[in-house]
Amino acid sequence: MPELEDRPANHGVHNLSVGEDSAGQRLDNFLVRELKGVPKTRLYRALRKGEIRVNKGRVKADYRLAAGDSVRIPPLRRPSPSEPTPLPRYWVQQIGLRVVYEDDSLLVINKPSGLAVHGGSGLSFGLIESLRQLRPADRYLELVHRLDRDTSGLIMIARRPAMLRELHRQLREDKVDKRYLALVAGKWPASLRVVEAPLEKNVLQSGERMVRVAREGKRSVTEFTVVERFDGATLVEAKPVTGRTHQIRVHARHAGFPLLGDDKYSDERSVALTRALGLQRLFLHARSLRLLLPESGPLALEAALDPDLENILNKLRN
Repeated sequence: MPELEDRPANHGVHNLSVGEDSAGQRLDNFLVRELKGVPKTRLYRALRKGEIRVNKGRVKADYRLAAGDSVRIPPLRRPSPSEPTPLPRYWVQQIGLRVVYEDDSLLVINKPSGLAVHGGSGLSFGLIESLRQLRPADRYLELVHRLDRDTSGLIMIARRPAMLRELHRQLREDKVDKRYLALVAGKWPASLRVVEAPLEKNVLQSGERMVRVAREGKRSVTEFTVVERFDGATLVEAKPVTGRTHQIRVHARHAGFPLLGDDKYSDERSVALTRALGLQRLFLHARSLRLLLPESGPLALEAALDPDLENILNKLRN
C-alpha cells in the first residue's frame, strides 16, 4: 500500500510513495482509490494544472505508476466521512446473480446494461463501488478494463495487484480475445471484415463525451463478422483489436451501419428501426473472453445475451 512521506495537516501538500501493489496502475485509478470522496472532475483538473505531480514532474492521467514513484498531492477538499451511499436492491441482486467466474486473483462479472463501471459524473456508485461494498473482505478490487454504461457483458476485476499487472500486459499485447455481439441497422457486407479508422475523443460544451474519426486520432482497428441477417438489420460479432473509447460503436457508424439503440452515434434509419422494435437500450453485449491465467492456464468464458436483447432478435426472426 502507498505510504505517506509526510503527513501534514489535512489541508497541506503531501506525497505518496507508490508501493509494489500499485506498480503498473494508471495514475487516475490510483488517485480515485487513495483519495476517496474527492470528485473525479477535481482530480482531473488538478492533473491538467500540474497540481498533482509524479517525481516532481507533470504527467497525464494514463501514466503507469512504478514502485517507488513519489506522487505529490495538493490540498484537496474531501467530504466529511459518512456512510457509503446505500446500493439499490435491484443492483445488489443483479450483481450477485451475474458472477461468471471467480478465483483468488480474478473476478468476472456479466455486467447488466445501465450500470456504469464506476461512479462519477453525477453517479454516486458504479460496479466497482458496489462490489467493494458487497465484498468488504476483499481488500483489493480493481477494474481491469471498462465497458460503456449501456453495454452489457463480461468485465474483469482483479483481486490481486499481480493479476492486474499481468492482464494489463496481455491487453497491451493483444493477448486477450474479447468478442462482442452487436445489432446494426442495414445489410452489413460479408466482405467488410475490418474497419480501421483513427479515433479522437471530443468533449462537447455540455460536457458530453463523444468520439469521432479523425486523421490525427489514435490508431483503431475492429474486426467484424456477420452472425445473422434480418430484414433491415444484421447481427455481427465485433472484435476490438485496439481498445479505444466507444470504438465498436463509432467504427460501425463510420462504416454506415450504426448500432441499434445507440443514442450517440445513430442515424435516421437506426433510430426508426430501434423505435419500431421497441428496443430500450444499446444492443451491444460483451459475449466472450479468452485469456491465459498465469497459474491455471487458458480460460474461456461466455455470457449469453440478456433476455431483452434475445427478444429483439426473436421479433426480427418472426
